[in-house]
Amino acid sequence: MSDAAAVETMELEDYLARGGVLTSPLNVPARYRGELMRLMAAFVDSELAGSAGFADVINDAPGIKQRIAAARIVLEKADHAERVLDIMAEFGADRGRYAVHQPWGARIARDADIGPTRHGNDMRLSVFHYPLDGWTDAVVMNVLMGLATGVQLEELSNVSYAPLAEVFRAIAPIEARHAELGLEGLARIVETAEGRGQARESVSYWRPRVAATFGLAGSGRFETLRRFGLRHTPNGDLRAKWAFRLADELARAGLA
Repeated sequence: MSDAAAVETMELEDYLARGGVLTSPLNVPARYRGELMRLMAAFVDSELAGSAGFADVINDAPGIKQRIAAARIVLEKADHAERVLDIMAEFGADRGRYAVHQPWGARIARDADIGPTRHGNDMRLSVFHYPLDGWTDAVVMNVLMGLATGVQLEELSNVSYAPLAEVFRAIAPIEARHAELGLEGLARIVETAEGRGQARESVSYWRPRVAATFGLAGSGRFETLRRFGLRHTPNGDLRAKWAFRLADELARAGLA
């Protein structure tokens, strides 16, 4: 990197760290572009993997209303992936990578534990590598991950690439509704002792796996993203916010 380029990069980082925004692929430097593409790919891949996972349990739903809710989540998550993929395409992303032949429904063993690490050939969050185990398990996972997605979208809605921030702000209330649908389903499940027992088992299974999606506390990569205005709140703080919201909802459901 030349001295002039180094100065330009430092000036850009200072501008972004102070709340500045970028609005076009034309004025995005290479390193910023790389981090932005990584962030978008993680979101797109997670939405597509999540959509595929819920598609597999639609017919496990106990009633028509629940099937409609699950189908709605499947559809809207795929739509959210497409919205962000549209922005990735402006940076030259190959849409062919996201064709139907990509194994979005692929899962690892239920008892595996990969922590926060990526697995396989895509960028989905680690939690989307684990299989759902029936309707109650799917509802519980949707509640826990739905609340996590809400926290994460609050953060992502302020990214320094303005077109992406706008998309995230539009997506956020729809994703929040997904969590609400999960909570409605959970309320029905815990009406019976058997349902409460199954729900508790699923909470125990999914809680650490969803917590892992927030990444490691004190992450060095967070500082890089913060300098570019792509992140603002440390991983540990986001995880704590999610844990607080989750504890409140579990208490409401009698699962504390």
